[in-house]
Amino acid sequence: MPFVLYLLGLAVFAQGTSEFMLSGLLPDIARDLHIPVSAAGALTSAFAVGMVIGAPLLALLSLRWSRRRALLTFLVTFLLAHVLGAVTPHYGVLLATRVVAALANAGFLTVALATATSMAAPDAKGRATSVLLGGTTMACVAGVPAGALLGELWGWRSAFWAVALVSVPAVLAILWSVPADPAPRSVKGSPRARMELRALRSSRLVVLLLLGALVNGATFCTFTYLAPLVTEVTGFGEGWVPALLALFGLGAFAGVSACGRLADARPVGLLVFGGPALLAGWIVSALTAGNPVTTPVLLFVMGALSFAVGSTLVAQVLYAATGAPTLGGGFATAALNVGAALGPWCGGAALTTGPGYRAPLWVSALLTALALVLAGLAHVMRRGQVTAPRRTDRLSPTDAPAACSGAAGEPADGRGVR
Repeated sequence: MPFVLYLLGLAVFAQGTSEFMLSGLLPDIARDLHIPVSAAGALTSAFAVGMVIGAPLLALLSLRWSRRRALLTFLVTFLLAHVLGAVTPHYGVLLATRVVAALANAGFLTVALATATSMAAPDAKGRATSVLLGGTTMACVAGVPAGALLGELWGWRSAFWAVALVSVPAVLAILWSVPADPAPRSVKGSPRARMELRALRSSRLVVLLLLGALVNGATFCTFTYLAPLVTEVTGFGEGWVPALLALFGLGAFAGVSACGRLADARPVGLLVFGGPALLAGWIVSALTAGNPVTTPVLLFVMGALSFAVGSTLVAQVLYAATGAPTLGGGFATAALNVGAALGPWCGGAALTTGPGYRAPLWVSALLTALALVLAGLAHVMRRGQVTAPRRTDRLSPTDAPAACSGAAGEPADGRGVR
């Protein structure tokens, strides 16, 4: 992989840290700005909404720019939003900076996915994707605890300054290493945006995006409520919470890293194993949540499985959207963030009616089961539409959903779309 991709991953690490770090900073922000904690919590919601809306809209905007210009614009905007957030004494301004930072984050990740896959070998989209998503997992492992520690030592503003500082090397890397070639605005007289939108009309691509949203929703449903789960159900003290969160993040990093090559070479095998294993893992985790021995092991395993399956689905979206590399990345980003918003909401709703703090685990199992059902239905419908044998050595967009359900009928070598 080109070294610049790892620096783009560093930017994604900073952005992931920014997205998740407020969970440990909200009380400090509320005290400093003299606002209720619930109002401080709206800063997290604003970021999530900005990510969902910003990904497809800014993907369209970025089609008129070169990738270097788009990456620089989004990353510098993200950096400056954090500088302004770090110095403002006004809640309204801070809220606005969170929305702007989220929009810039969504735009950056969209273009970074397209850039990474274009700079990697044609058959290495999964590895390129794993480098970028590895930044998000490392944010869970190191960025969020580090932000909480900075907030405790020097106040919440120091965490915002740290995010801005970490973004600087990526800005320099983009200036030096990303080609400045202008983006083609039209091909054979057709505007590029219209061409990419036409390429996204595939129902197979829609299925992949839905699967990505459901799997990511299951992941963040449990991750969001992990602290009360391990303290109230498992019985760990509050001092263990950062270590257990980091353990989940380490599993996520291991899953993304290990599946990088498999997502390219053997996506069918990975999804055939990973999909059902993910469902079984959530169910076992819910049943054994009170066991202090098995819970840490399962946290690591579920982090690994969740991000291995999720990043493989993202890679398959990029393979399926070869005619729309930028908008494909935009819709993949939006789908992941729809899941990241939907999962915690469903988990929170279940807490008021379900089996206590185990409820998010059961919701994660339900969302994963829905993904497997959707995958199975998509595979059955596709097989019903086939009128003649077709030979291919690539994984088509609906073959990936079918693989999640463990359905047969894939090529013997099990290799992915390239």
